[in-house]
Amino acid sequence: MSCPVIVLDMIEIRNATPDEYEAVSDLTVIAYVGGGHVEAHDPYTNRLRDTAERADKAQVRVAVMEGRVVGSVTIAEPASPYADVAQPGELEFRMLAVSPDARGAGVGSALVRHVLDTAYDRGDRAVVMSTQPDMEDARRIYDRNGFVPVPERNWAPIPGVELTVLVRELV
Repeated sequence: MSCPVIVLDMIEIRNATPDEYEAVSDLTVIAYVGGGHVEAHDPYTNRLRDTAERADKAQVRVAVMEGRVVGSVTIAEPASPYADVAQPGELEFRMLAVSPDARGAGVGSALVRHVLDTAYDRGDRAVVMSTQPDMEDARRIYDRNGFVPVPERNWAPIPGVELTVLVRELV
């Protein structure tokens, strides 16, 4: 799916290009492993690192500032193998990552707004995502953008990892 280039306060959001996959992989692993959300040896780290696979099966968007990739997000339709909780009429996002040196610059918020705009333009009724309780900075972004918990949809991908499902209705 093509994505128009959107520039918000000097943050350009667009589809990742193959020559940016390594940068996206690195920043995603740094955000999740460095942030203490995933262990470096966890098999999920390989999934975070495999940007080419994600781009083949979903949409990988990047946030670029001053010519440098500083954030990314993966957007998945319900039929995508990268959609864990999306139901028909919903668009899911995951693997939101912001470079440590770009935190506080509005990159995460811009990426979330972009996902909401994408879903609205597609005619989806809602945007859905899963988050861990320790992702407090990201949770503030989701709360500000109107996401609410839906406890009956919470799930655990593996024992001991409990994920909270958040939904933002669009209609």
